[in-house]
Amino acid sequence: MRLPLRPLLNIRKFCDRQFATTDKQVCSATMRLVQFQRCGAEEGTRVGVEQGEGLGVVDLKAFDPSMPCTMRELLELGGKGLDCAERALSSGQCVLDRSDIKLLSPVLAPEKVVCVGMNYRDHCLEQNAPIPEEPIIFSKFPNAITGPYDDITLPSESQEVDWEVELAFVIGRRGKHIKEEDALSYVAGFTVANDVSARDWQLKRNGKQWLLGKTFDSFCPLGPALVTTDSVKDPYNLGIRCLVNGDTVQSSNTNQMIFNVEEVVAWVSKFMTLKVGDVFLTGTPPGVGVFRNPTVFLKKGDVVECQIDQVGVIRNKVV
Repeated sequence: MRLPLRPLLNIRKFCDRQFATTDKQVCSATMRLVQFQRCGAEEGTRVGVEQGEGLGVVDLKAFDPSMPCTMRELLELGGKGLDCAERALSSGQCVLDRSDIKLLSPVLAPEKVVCVGMNYRDHCLEQNAPIPEEPIIFSKFPNAITGPYDDITLPSESQEVDWEVELAFVIGRRGKHIKEEDALSYVAGFTVANDVSARDWQLKRNGKQWLLGKTFDSFCPLGPALVTTDSVKDPYNLGIRCLVNGDTVQSSNTNQMIFNVEEVVAWVSKFMTLKVGDVFLTGTPPGVGVFRNPTVFLKKGDVVECQIDQVGVIRNKVV
């Protein structure tokens, strides 16, 4: 029997959508994935799913002992791991109270921490700098990563330590020469970062190369969760703020980004292979201490809080 053309086309479109979802999409579920340690327990890192921002956490390995203990291993499982996390969340089982756990950075020891400089229009304006014509890429070393509520340690080598709230994202599958239209399918989710910066080392020392000023220990608080891409309605319309001791020092919106996530992924993947767990920081809005008059830098006892709508809040004491 010969089928009419329209039903065949509809079947073809359906199949295309199914294969596209299977092959390209990192995560179609709405979840907040976390890494944690149980307080007082000898076990190491575990992966969990928040029941909601600030709510209880489902212990993924307790729900399914075959599941891994780290976020990177979970992401490497692709759909299998994320489907299990979704089932665990729906089950309502193996829930730990927030008071019984310590949240860690959503990703530990990534191969790369890739950063974008001068990527907010309003941040360029505050320093009378031209809008970049291509992404300005620099890096931090993984030693800088610390948890969402861990301390920021002031190094004795610097007297000009500054704050930078940033939207971060994590790579969910390996890729090189990624097309811009496919780029979001390589992103596992978003999180909040503070690109803590020693301005004297960034802008005056080390030949004005940024690396040393950006990569002291504890200079990249990250968290509190890896929020899957489908959980964020529009990553380019999010309120982004930084508070120091309760006073708002940065307040903007991700609609000020010059190069969006897709453009950054496509650009960086021209030069290097992106791997599961790689962390990207997408730039900071205006209000940093170095461009204030007079300048303001962090001191011991300060508390820095970075907030991004729909993603979360990290809070770090300076010691």
